[in-house]
Amino acid sequence: MSDSEADQGFRVRDRRGRADEPASSPRPVTPPEPMTPPEPVSPPQPVSPPESTAGGARSLVGLFIMLGSVAAAALEGMPDSGGGQAKRDLRQAAELIDVLVLLREKTEGRRTPEETKVLHEVVYGLQLRYVEATRRPG
Repeated sequence: MSDSEADQGFRVRDRRGRADEPASSPRPVTPPEPMTPPEPVSPPQPVSPPESTAGGARSLVGLFIMLGSVAAAALEGMPDSGGGQAKRDLRQAAELIDVLVLLREKTEGRRTPEETKVLHEVVYGLQLRYVEATRRPG
């Protein structure tokens, strides 16, 4: 490499202003806008639940039956997406049974007699089917 090629490299120029040089165009100073106080927020008003929905009234009985149906499907086995053999999911079934037992404990004393009866029947039936499913092969 010759000296002439070495001089052809990068050239760096400092374009930052210096403290001893006056600025070329000073920026006009604008006063900050005064802060406006935020609008007062009213507390949320309690909303009553709707009396009925398009699909019927919501209830604990419906929740218990829905969770029980999913657990029963997991115990019996659901066919895989390829149309193959039905496969049981005992872990999912056990988790859903545990959720129903938790709901039974947390709603104790606040359920109607009908809700209590349905929940007891669903949990008892699922627990029996779970024990049977763990004993049979497949």
